[in-house]
Amino acid sequence: MTVASLIGLGAFLYPFFLPSLAAEGMAAHSNDAPLLTVVLLALCMTAVLSNLAARQMTSKLVAVLGILVAISAVLRAIPGPAGFNAIFFLPILAGYAYGPTFGFLLGALSLLVSAFIGGGVGPWLPYQMFATGWMGLLSGFLPKFPLHPRWEAILLAAWGGIMGLIFGAIMNIWFWPFMQGGAGVTAEGGTYEAGMSAWQALRNYAVFYVVTSLWWDAARAAGNALLILLFGSAVLRVLRRFKKRFGFELAPVVTRLTVR
Repeated sequence: MTVASLIGLGAFLYPFFLPSLAAEGMAAHSNDAPLLTVVLLALCMTAVLSNLAARQMTSKLVAVLGILVAISAVLRAIPGPAGFNAIFFLPILAGYAYGPTFGFLLGALSLLVSAFIGGGVGPWLPYQMFATGWMGLLSGFLPKFPLHPRWEAILLAAWGGIMGLIFGAIMNIWFWPFMQGGAGVTAEGGTYEAGMSAWQALRNYAVFYVVTSLWWDAARAAGNALLILLFGSAVLRVLRRFKKRFGFELAPVVTRLTVR
């Protein structure tokens, strides 16, 4: 997962360091997206196999992963208001319950399956897989305080809202460096120009984000928070029940020898 995250970070950021790609426009991502998708899928499969070999996951938990991927892919196909869909609901909860690796796998593979189901295959696909995988990954690092289920759901609902905004902010980066002089330009700026300072780039991106994406991301954030608030506690109980039944922990065995 560390290797996958580093590759994803490089995929999002490399256009900022290669100004010559601006002339190619979105064709630059059209060329690298298939390779990124294959590499990410291979890393996900490697993570599953290595976790099985290390006995950190069982075959039954892998089956649970497959079922959750299918459910999450279907949830994405259900339209909501202002373009909202429930694709982040299970990666956030499963990442929180099962850990960072499981959350990353669920998020990335759910996007892949849903793209093939809904015909949403394009140069944006590997970037959506990385971003959604990171949502599940980060959720796995949340502290597990002994809270009442209702308070736990409230905190996770707030986290889901934050993740909805962060996802939109991350996803815009996959195409924003190629929009020089294009859409999203305002009186204060809004596009990336090769050679501008980091501060100028951040300022222009903030303008672009507020003008073009904030409303849609706010709807996604509100939808995430509402779903988790309503159904989070019940889903977490089910996930933890499966984890208790299908998981196991390795404990050292101490053998004492008696010499007579």
